[in-house]
Formats: sequence, structure tokens, C-alpha cells
Amino acid sequence: MGGIVSIGVTLFGLLWTFLVVSSGGGIFGLFGLIFVGIGIANTVYNFKNATGKNRYSEFDITENGEEPDPWNERFGTPSNADKTVYSVGNSFCPYCGQEVQKDFEFCNNCGRKLPD
Repeated sequence: MGGIVSIGVTLFGLLWTFLVVSSGGGIFGLFGLIFVGIGIANTVYNFKNATGKNRYSEFDITENGEEPDPWNERFGTPSNADKTVYSVGNSFCPYCGQEVQKDFEFCNNCGRKLPD
């Protein structure tokens, strides 16, 4: 989504620059060039991030074990540190914190599959 918005910013910068230069606006054409530069840089970053192996996301969109979390690797926390070991009796969902029984496969609050 960010890549598409960046393309829009680039197109806006090109349009702005063309209109200012054609009307003889002078220094205001630099704003268009700044928009074009920012747009191109963001487009390249977003599309490289979207197609990369270890991509950054502000949202937790994967289950444990599917893809390593770059923040965990960067700050030294092992990627399986958030798995909960269940004991006899009740425990808590590692995703939302809701209390769940030991024999539950899914959390009754958030619906996510509980780790084994």
C-alpha cells in the first residue's frame, strides 16, 4: 500500500513541477522536485520491503514460526520466546492474555490457535 501512495506522490511532484515551470513560477518548481525525490525513494523502499525475505511490518501478520521477527533478531530475543509452556490447570493466551484452559486448541477470546 505504501508503494502505491509513493507512486502517487511522485506523480503529484511531476505534475506540480510541470505546472510551475510552464507558468514561470521560478523557485516553487523545487517543491515538485523534492516531492519527486521523496516519492521515488519511498517507492523503491516499499517495493523492496514488500518483496524481501525478512520484511518489516508494523503489524503482526504471521503466526509463530512462519517468518522470523526482525526486531527479535536485532535486539537479541530468540524468535520462539513468546511461546507459552502450559502446565496443569489454566494458562493464558500468548496473543491476547485471556485465560484459557489447558486442553483448548484455540483462544476463546481472540480465536488464534494456541501453541502446543
